[in-house]
Amino acid sequence: MRDNPITATVEFNKKGVHHGHLKLPYSHDASAWGAVMIPITIIKNGTGPTAILTGANHGDEYEGPVALLDLASGIDVNDVRGRVIVVPMMNYPAFQAAKRTSPIDNGNLNRLFPGRPDGTVTEKIADYFQRTLLPMSDYVLDIHSGGKTLNFVPLAAAHVLEDKSQQDACVAAMRAFNAPYSAMLLELDSMGMYDTAAEEMGKVFVSTELGGGGATTRRSVGITRRGVRNFLIHAGILQGEATSEPTVNIDMPDHRCYVTCYSVGLVEFCVDLGESVAEGDTVARVHDTSRTGQAPHEYQANIDGILVGRHFPGTTRMGDSLAVIGVPRE
Repeated sequence: MRDNPITATVEFNKKGVHHGHLKLPYSHDASAWGAVMIPITIIKNGTGPTAILTGANHGDEYEGPVALLDLASGIDVNDVRGRVIVVPMMNYPAFQAAKRTSPIDNGNLNRLFPGRPDGTVTEKIADYFQRTLLPMSDYVLDIHSGGKTLNFVPLAAAHVLEDKSQQDACVAAMRAFNAPYSAMLLELDSMGMYDTAAEEMGKVFVSTELGGGGATTRRSVGITRRGVRNFLIHAGILQGEATSEPTVNIDMPDHRCYVTCYSVGLVEFCVDLGESVAEGDTVARVHDTSRTGQAPHEYQANIDGILVGRHFPGTTRMGDSLAVIGVPRE
């Protein structure tokens, strides 16, 4: 397989804190010999594990970039034992455009792994993570939120894995992140995901969903900052005392957890995030806005649990995920 065209302007094995870019050549109308310049920071001191921390895998999700830009500018290298690779804005073209996907090639980075070194811009980014960055890592934290079309209770997530010892390690890291909710997240489709790529390499992988609506809140950023620090302490990379707050443990046993929209219109939620629902409860009503005098379509929960995610903003289309329900567990 050919080499990836991305080059790093920082050294991965040099002691200290080093800021630079992943330089991806990109020829376009505004710059014939241009490049996509993805910011990166490497923090290395002594011997120890390597953690990769990423934000803006989707470009309209902002808790990760805020927390990781803070970490990159404020971390004390003397508190580190090992190495931290920080990429605050993983899909940088999407982040610059405030879009979920790249404006260059419409690429959804979190559906294009393992990528291609001779593919589109987004496929090249995926390939660089797949073949260069992920093999360096022991721990991987990918910080997501709902973006412009979803909103979530603040949760950290792990997945059910065939290797139960690896799953246990991921769950321990998820709990160490210490979000208000800790979820065994059921993905609608895990093919091509960064999560799957890291897990298939045997890495300790944690993801998050920390709010949404295409904006941050003081609370969501605070949870993210604490969680990043806790994650690095758990990995044995960062010195210090981790925080420990109560968390609600959530399972997602099957696809009954998802409520899909089969109509078009104005959505009215009948349950707020974090509230309990029973099977058969109406979670949302969708009003037909093309005419008056029509009764709204009602959508019910298919399982007992808690509303952990919902569609955002106020209008919806056929095929949208209206609601995500998690099942509390001890």
